[in-house]
Amino acid sequence: MSRRSAQRIEGGWLRGVRRVISPNANERPIGCGIDLLVIHNISLPPGEFGGAYVEQLFCNTLDCSAHPWFERLRGLEVSAHLFISRSGAITQFVPFEARAWHAGASVFEGRANCNDYSIGIELEGTDEAPYTDAQYAALVPVTRALMREFRGISIGRIVGHCDVAPGRKTDPGVAFDWNRYRRALR
Repeated sequence: MSRRSAQRIEGGWLRGVRRVISPNANERPIGCGIDLLVIHNISLPPGEFGGAYVEQLFCNTLDCSAHPWFERLRGLEVSAHLFISRSGAITQFVPFEARAWHAGASVFEGRANCNDYSIGIELEGTDEAPYTDAQYAALVPVTRALMREFRGISIGRIVGHCDVAPGRKTDPGVAFDWNRYRRALR
């Protein structure tokens, strides 16, 4: 499936993308709707792209002795619903109806525990490195599919990790072109 074609969601999974099941997810609270999309960035080690370290982190198989920086990740259990690589390749780790562990201690519009009611997308990147055209080309149709499937997600309810965990998180950072992204969604 071309990244530019319309994305579809079936049974909680984005159709036509690679699936890798993360154990770092659980059920959402009963009656809790999905009405927020949180954009993140990640690279492991920081500033290095490619490789399997992010997938290993999300699957609790990261060898923390493989790089000195990884020691701070020992015992960490995190995930996201989706990961979009620099090439625009999409991997889904958690079905959308489940709660991925991406936002941590968080609040949006006075409502705590954003993981309960949000979907998390990780872009391979850093706060300062420009994101690739391929990443925007993948992110936009995915976002449109999520907005069709989960009507509570509107352009105004798409935020950065920095917005739900200010002072603790800065991603997706100054390099993320919010204007470009939002224009493409209209």
